[in-house]
Amino acid sequence: MQFQSNLVSGRLVKRYKRFFADVELSNGRIVTAHCPNTGSMIGLAKHGVKVWLEPNEDPRKKLKYSWKLVDHENGHFTGVDTSIANKIVYEALLQRKILEILDYDIILREQKYGANSRVDFLLSNGSKTCYLEVKSVTLCRQEKIAEFPDTVTSRGAKHLKELSKTVNTNTRAIVLYLVQRSDCNYFKIADDLDQTYFNKTILSKNSGVEFVSYRVNFLSNGIELGYKLELIDNSSF
Repeated sequence: MQFQSNLVSGRLVKRYKRFFADVELSNGRIVTAHCPNTGSMIGLAKHGVKVWLEPNEDPRKKLKYSWKLVDHENGHFTGVDTSIANKIVYEALLQRKILEILDYDIILREQKYGANSRVDFLLSNGSKTCYLEVKSVTLCRQEKIAEFPDTVTSRGAKHLKELSKTVNTNTRAIVLYLVQRSDCNYFKIADDLDQTYFNKTILSKNSGVEFVSYRVNFLSNGIELGYKLELIDNSSF
């Protein structure tokens, strides 16, 4: 997934009203950027943190910058734009990079199913299908361990309930946690932040839903799927 334009760096002044971030650019100018992340962004929205913004010249957009990365200034980055997670996974599906789902050649995006739900990807090979749900992960509270969710997610719990109903002999359901960080080697459910979601993962696993996590690689002009992470078993995997 390539960025549409070259990123520019700055220092975060503040994030507010969920969707806005004031950033001081290197020339001292303060701009308001779109924050494409509705989560709590624990540890990522501190005053003074180095960030990277994507500028745009789209006359339809009121905000001319979008916040894309947090630069931890130790060689590691975090991607904060949750909307690009599906783009990264879609490219990986086309390039057959996801080991668990190599035998599906039909890829449908944003398909309706269940009770007013949409699955990110519906995969098929003619005789078998796979429902693939993608979750963007940015939280890291312990060294090298990524966690999801970073706040209560009733929508995420609903997705798990719906996915559980799809599993049968010819149908798989997978939740892929895409860790948009370069400093994590492990993944776990943040059970202390959302006990309901944690419980739903256990029930879903017992129903046959599969769980997998991959991290990303940050490129000079974009982000791509990286390697598979080890899942920490806190009774959900």
